[in-house]
Amino acid sequence: MALAIEAADAAAARGEVPVGAVVVRRYGDEHEVIAVAANSPIGQCDPTAHAEIVALRAAAQHIGNYRLTGCTLYVTLEPCTMCCGALAHARIERLVFAAREPRAGAVCSTAQVLDHEALNHRVSWQEGLMAEDSSALLRQFFRTRRQSS
Repeated sequence: MALAIEAADAAAARGEVPVGAVVVRRYGDEHEVIAVAANSPIGQCDPTAHAEIVALRAAAQHIGNYRLTGCTLYVTLEPCTMCCGALAHARIERLVFAAREPRAGAVCSTAQVLDHEALNHRVSWQEGLMAEDSSALLRQFFRTRRQSS
């Protein structure tokens, strides 16, 4: 999660909402970071360029497969509906997110997308790892943005 926080901080420095994501692949008892990404919808002029989506794309390119079985996604903020759908389609094994997103979080805050019975893949998830660090970064970003408006 520390790598995801660093990516989020870099996003903030570029004027993007500070969200970072990291994909880690499990090989037996070994783990390898295969993608690190940050929010970039503004810079890429792409509404789908959430940190999670960018990380999933990079991880899929890295391994040469759109199925990311055996992978965990660490992200600094609870994923939205779009990102939850992408996690299921990519067959991510596990999601770990830092802070809840009370307005658009679709894991547990506004919806429970990953638990929907129609999905043919279940993503296990946990929340709270480095939540205060992520929340503080988001609060500072939006405080600064409001002050400069």
